[in-house]
Amino acid sequence: MRFGEFQEFRQRRLSASSSLLDAAETNVYRALAPMRPEPPTDATTVHRCDLARAWLRRYALPEEWSGHAMVSRGVRHGLGAVFHWLRSVQARLWLPGDVYPVYFELARAAGLAPASYPTLPAPALPRSPADHRPEYLLLANPSKPLGRYLSDAECASVISWLRQSPHRRLLIDSVYDLGAPFAAGTRRLLDTGRAVLLHSVTKGWLWPRTFGVVLLGPAHTGLAEALRADPPTSAQLRLADRLLTEHGDVPRQVSGELAARAERLFERLPDEVRAAIPTASRTCPGNYFFPVAIPAETLRREYGVLAIPVGVFGESSWSGSILTSLADAFGPTPAATR
Repeated sequence: MRFGEFQEFRQRRLSASSSLLDAAETNVYRALAPMRPEPPTDATTVHRCDLARAWLRRYALPEEWSGHAMVSRGVRHGLGAVFHWLRSVQARLWLPGDVYPVYFELARAAGLAPASYPTLPAPALPRSPADHRPEYLLLANPSKPLGRYLSDAECASVISWLRQSPHRRLLIDSVYDLGAPFAAGTRRLLDTGRAVLLHSVTKGWLWPRTFGVVLLGPAHTGLAEALRADPPTSAQLRLADRLLTEHGDVPRQVSGELAARAERLFERLPDEVRAAIPTASRTCPGNYFFPVAIPAETLRREYGVLAIPVGVFGESSWSGSILTSLADAFGPTPAATR
């Protein structure tokens, strides 16, 4: 079931049953709309190089990396540029098959034929042998809808995968990391010197497709030129400057609100369902996706909980489903159950 089809199904089910617990809302921007900072009204000039350095300082990364911190309009925009560059160097690309269908849409639009690997119920890295081509593996940390950061053992497995070939590199989507600095696992993978990091103000500041950074390695000069040639608008740069300088605490506030909503979700779930959520997902800061090893149909029929079938996120052989904590019922003043 595709995302649009599921949304129609969700609305039909909620309309038909006022007792059904809605644990299937996915729009974080709508749920947390009052927390989004307002854009600036002035017309000051903001330079990309200054924003890159401000971003590096915020995430405790060396300022001398500013020449490799390419300003973008967000992770989706950055990935589009990366994928077109991968096509030009005839790279092999691995994507998580059950995280974000847009990854595949962007890759195919760039002329790539990506392969996939599963992340549910836990990441399972590809085992195919390396060849002479550049080979890139995209991972998200934290990963959604897995709802947690990579474990130490999983990071070690990723590093082992890298070491099997000098042609292997990582693409790290860190958009769901609301902390500063980035998670220890992300920094560990960056320290390999073989990773491209993508980040944006999409989740932490609730401003999608506005501003992001693609942190490149020294071997990506062609990609750097492509990103320099397609910058954000002046208005987007001004907004990014305001978010980083005047609203630096918003990601922490967003994380706190999401933690509170998660607790309200857990309070409403039957004991058996709550116990089926992995502890790492249940306790991950700022998380609002919770995998549960119970099929969505079973949750709806036997427990009165509307969950998201895992197939909405992509191809998966896992039989579980995903709960979210974004519905109105879990907000600051819980609304009456529909």
